[in-house]
Amino acid sequence: MPEILVLYYSRGGSVARLARQIARGVGEVDGMSARLRTVPPVAAVTQQAAPPVPEDGAPYVERQDLADCSGLILGSPTRFGNMAAPVKHFIDGLGAEWASGTLVGKPAAVFTSTATQHGGQESTLLSMQVPLLHHGCVIVGIPFTEPQLSSTRTGGTPYGASHVAGGEDDPQPSEEEAALARALGRRVADIARRLEAR
Repeated sequence: MPEILVLYYSRGGSVARLARQIARGVGEVDGMSARLRTVPPVAAVTQQAAPPVPEDGAPYVERQDLADCSGLILGSPTRFGNMAAPVKHFIDGLGAEWASGTLVGKPAAVFTSTATQHGGQESTLLSMQVPLLHHGCVIVGIPFTEPQLSSTRTGGTPYGASHVAGGEDDPQPSEEEAALARALGRRVADIARRLEAR
């Protein structure tokens, strides 16, 4: 069964919860499934290697996951209007995949979470799309035909799914944020399915 790789880094749980909503949306498309994976954390000084399997949540990504997937949905918390270091570190190590065209022609989308309403969601989403374009991905967003995009008062953008955790750092997406995350998963899965059928 064709799979969409939902790949993310999450520290406080918000991005992980969005990832699960996106995976639900992928699963709503006949014949498609989601493969949840995460990137390992990084540190300025590494004293010991990260364990091969995280203590909880999704397993760490392997390069084969990129080759196996029919589409990619990439998620990261926002760090000053950009993706978090672990996601950037992982992407920066994909030179071989870039050279061989592993992701060329595959649909890809992005998602993020911030603590504040104006915390840089859209710039983060756009900056995450740039390396995907270099890899030859077909960028997928959320169209305004999704009614929640016009009614949301928290997260959700045409550039990708998003969540506003707020001052209490609530990792739970609002109903509208969750609906938009599922819509993004459905869109990527549907486009991947159509491309696979060609």
